[in-house]
Amino acid sequence: MSGKWTDTHSEEVKRGITIRLGYADTSIYKCSKNHYTTKKTCEVCKSKAIFERKISFIDAPGHETLMATMLSGAAIMDGALLLIASNEECPQPQTREHLMALDIIGIKNIIVIQSKIDLTTEEQALKNYEQIKKFTKGTIAEKAPIIPISALHDINIDILLEEIQNTIKTPKRDSDASPLFFVARSFDINRPGADINSLVGGVLGGSLKQGKLKVNEEIEIRPGLKIDETKAVWKPIITKINGLKTGEIEVKELSPGGSSGILTSLDPSIVKSDNLTGNVVGLKGKVPEVFYEFNIKPKLLERVVGAKDDLVVEPIKKGEILMLNVNSAATVGAVTEMKKDIIHVSLKIPVCVSKTDRITISRNLGSRWRLIGVASLENEKNKN
Repeated sequence: MSGKWTDTHSEEVKRGITIRLGYADTSIYKCSKNHYTTKKTCEVCKSKAIFERKISFIDAPGHETLMATMLSGAAIMDGALLLIASNEECPQPQTREHLMALDIIGIKNIIVIQSKIDLTTEEQALKNYEQIKKFTKGTIAEKAPIIPISALHDINIDILLEEIQNTIKTPKRDSDASPLFFVARSFDINRPGADINSLVGGVLGGSLKQGKLKVNEEIEIRPGLKIDETKAVWKPIITKINGLKTGEIEVKELSPGGSSGILTSLDPSIVKSDNLTGNVVGLKGKVPEVFYEFNIKPKLLERVVGAKDDLVVEPIKKGEILMLNVNSAATVGAVTEMKKDIIHVSLKIPVCVSKTDRITISRNLGSRWRLIGVASLENEKNKN
């Protein structure tokens, strides 16, 4: 739909899988005969198509071992396209886990894509369709549309575009609130060997949750940069917005919705290799607090998601190590105290979090992090 291959990292190209979050934008057009397309001219009737909407895609890893990356990406999504290959048995462990993750995070606008139908017979495709219906029954995707497609042969892409318009509506955004931008990627865009006079500052990629950001505004990035003193601490970064981009388009003001990039005046070495992923950006002095430890109230699932065996979720124990995802951040924490339904967690990497944010909990089972529940922040006495 976008014409962009989002797997750009060398290891992704080598292995043919998504490892880091990928981004692509596209526009949806509709002609007078109600055909949907991503082009300004309808391929079916050859008439001029009218612009309907611009959308951003976040390509999240499907493999079960990369759930932390998927959960980080899901924090900035308004809806989801759940891809299920028609030439495989459904559900795969990662499919079950991704659907449960969407439920926990609160993403209810879902379209199921039955992909690769060009690799199956009609009988196989129908069998896979019935498996999908059985799998989604009783879940948040029970009433989700199921669209069979072949990306290779451009089959039903127009139907999928129409369904995106109908199912994944643009939500109302709070543009008047203090801006909050979740950093999902950070990188240096300077080419090796570039002349020193042509170097530009580091770039932050992600999504604006609320408010507006403008070029030349001073911003604060938290938790910020790791500094090794007597012990490791993270210090907020103050910088200036040199430019803003949505897709390849430069803008003077950034509004909520879609993936976007902030061009900063930061030293490129600070942002390279996703070093600032998980940070929160806002106006100076108006970013949520940073926590090195906190009290959370967990709500555990009945069964472990993604495990081959039907495992019951055991209660969280003192001393246990958990993986926690909040907004676009992923961290690991040790349970140091327990009191009734509240647990105290000491974090390896601090997070910037507010009272209303959801925190997902994963447990290490069989050398894999498995999703076991969700939690909310209970108090703020342990903030930095």
